[in-house]
Order: sequence, then C-alpha cells, then structure tokens
Amino acid sequence: MRRVVYLGRHLMLKSRYMDKVGNGKFTTIRLGIIRPRYREVFIHSGGMVVAKARIIGTTYKRVSELTDADAVIDGFNSKDELIRELRRIYGDVNSNNWVTILTLEVVKLIGHRDDGSVGLSPVDIARLALRYNVPVNEEERRVLTELVNEGSVRKVSMKLFGSLRGRYVVRRIVRRALKHLISMGVINTG
Repeated sequence: MRRVVYLGRHLMLKSRYMDKVGNGKFTTIRLGIIRPRYREVFIHSGGMVVAKARIIGTTYKRVSELTDADAVIDGFNSKDELIRELRRIYGDVNSNNWVTILTLEVVKLIGHRDDGSVGLSPVDIARLALRYNVPVNEEERRVLTELVNEGSVRKVSMKLFGSLRGRYVVRRIVRRALKHLISMGVINTG
C-alpha cells in the first residue's frame, strides 16, 4: 500500500534539523509518496516560520533502495541510521515502504533584517496571517484573502478600492498582520 500525501505551502521540520536550513540547499526524506502542490513552501520549526524554500527536486524510492549517499546528503552517517530515525518518527517502516526525497533550496531566511523587514512579501504575510488566524476584522480578512488570491497590492487596491490610493490601506493591514504574527511567536525577529 502506498501512502500518498499532498504537500501544501507549509513543511514542518523538527528543530534538531534546523541547521540544514542554514546551508541554503538541503534534503528531507519523508515516509510515503509526497506530492508537492506548490513549488515554494514555508519551513516551520519550533512553532515558527523560519524560511521560505523552493522545491527543486522530488525523488521516490522504496526504503530498500535508499543508499548511504542518500543518508549522508540528508545529514545522517549511514542508511541504517536514517532508517532508525524514520522508524522513530513514523513507527513501523519496512523495506517495501515508499519514501520521498525532497530537495529544497532556501529562498529567504525569515527573521529580523537590517532594514526592519522580515524578508517576506505582502502576499506571504497575508498567507501566514490567514493560516494562523491573526485577530483581524472582517474587512481586513477580506483584504488579506484578496491579496493572497490576486498576488499583488496594486491589484487588490484597484479591485477593492477602485484606485491605487488603496495601496496605503492594504499595506497598513499587512503591517498590522505582521505585528500580530510576531507577537504570536509565528515569526521570530530576534
């Protein structure tokens, strides 16, 4: 039996594997057939969003086909060590199970920047605000939803406010949502 999981925009990574993210390019081996729905994902670790990454490779293998090279690239010393970790995380893992090797490239580390930003676009902030249900009113939620759907502050200001002057309102709502994400601990700025 094949376990098929569709990966959305959010990939969880245990905090003990966070050093991988700092390398810029890394792999993660997951039990089952993982089918990414998006090319870019947010990496979550320790209850926070820590990076935005691009999936640059997806390989499917059976556990029996894994090699020491696969294990080393994923940060383990051997195939046996990797399989022990898979069993610790997933429980029963046998040689016929499928695994997915996701290769990711970090696009942005998320945290405090010298310019005061956190390195996220307004669309990314809106997406996270909606996912983490930041406390906003109905109008603000509508603006954030439209921003995710339209992908542009300019398009949302024209659609909802009929003028480019609406960009100020959209940006204010995005800044407010970012402050909530930071105060909620979803984004770490320090």
